[in-house]
Amino acid sequence: MISQRAKYALHALLALARARESLMVGEIAASEQIPRKFLEQILLELKRHGIVQSRRGRFGGYGLLMPADRITFGQVLRILDGPIAPLPCLSRIAYRRCADCKTEDSCEIRRVFARVAESAREVLDHTTIADSLAEELLAEEGDTAPELARL
Repeated sequence: MISQRAKYALHALLALARARESLMVGEIAASEQIPRKFLEQILLELKRHGIVQSRRGRFGGYGLLMPADRITFGQVLRILDGPIAPLPCLSRIAYRRCADCKTEDSCEIRRVFARVAESAREVLDHTTIADSLAEELLAEEGDTAPELARL
């Protein structure tokens, strides 16, 4: 399960990608229904990791520093929530042997969750913010297709 913080981060990044220009924190907070102070902390964390940039002044705000097609869901989740692995012995960035495990090679639980982790990584590490926006546009077009057919 992802944290609310990570979910808000993804919503904010999608809003920035949609806008294609800088947005003020208040604009993002209002449009995405994210508490402003919480959003400020999230954006600062994303800025530290080179995902977004901020500009001061009248035309300031936050914008994407990386292109939307290079920001993956997995990358954002790791920044905000840490390892994606369901077991510590499956983590790539925070590996820790399970205390109750005799041997990892013979652990039936590890084998099952290794498949779960691999499939989750496959989706999360290969789905970008741009991909998600493209899916959103397709869904919107699908909603209007019956209306267009009537014209």
